Amino acid sequence: MAKGLAFLYGLIAYAIFFVTFLYAVAFVGNVIVPKTIDSGATTPIADAILVDVLLLGLFAVQHSVMARPGFKHWWTHFVPAPVERSTYVLLTSLCLILMYWQWRPLTNVVWDVHNPAGRTLLQALFWLGWLIVLASTFMIDHFDLFGLRQVYFYLRGREYVAVGFKAPLLYKYCRHPLLLGFLIAFWAAPHMTTGHAMFAAVTTAYILLAIQLEEHDLIVAHGERYQEYRGRTSMLLPMMQKSKPAPGSATGSAGR
Repeated sequence: MAKGLAFLYGLIAYAIFFVTFLYAVAFVGNVIVPKTIDSGATTPIADAILVDVLLLGLFAVQHSVMARPGFKHWWTHFVPAPVERSTYVLLTSLCLILMYWQWRPLTNVVWDVHNPAGRTLLQALFWLGWLIVLASTFMIDHFDLFGLRQVYFYLRGREYVAVGFKAPLLYKYCRHPLLLGFLIAFWAAPHMTTGHAMFAAVTTAYILLAIQLEEHDLIVAHGERYQEYRGRTSMLLPMMQKSKPAPGSATGSAGR
């Protein structure tokens, strides 16, 4: 019964995440959904900035603190280890849902590209960014990253074994293609408002900080192997490696 409930919980957490991810695409891109980054009732500028920064800060704190090994070690005294990842994914999704709901738009225009070729290029980059994000999760292990592999192993009575250290495809050319995809998607906007620009700037600052925290954990976990990978592979800008990857070299798990 416990194993079945854990698996069901993992499926529900994943389903909520996936809907939240799809909503993020529409939210940032100002398409389809009723509440986007540039829609909703306007409020005084100072109030909007305060609320929006607090919403982004809540996400950043939850997403980073719960990803640290020390927190996970403490947290699994209260949450069973097989569902720890699913719980992390669920709480991250809830923070994002809160942000979508309470976001205050700031609609002054930073830039507005009228040239058809320029608009098409930025729109193509926007969709390419999200494609890179999703593809990058499958390059490492999508189902492990979002908790399904853990609850499946638990359901089958198998001991969970962490995904190995590897650098497939895009990870051969930059250490964090998933985060690069987010940066492209957030900044590639034909119509950029002050609210959208603030969102992109704050998330960019957070991504650069999160990389430092994640790579510290990866160095602790993998030592010289990750140091070597880090030394020959660009952090975000895709570049050819300085030398051929050693067998088993790899990248981090994009925020975890």
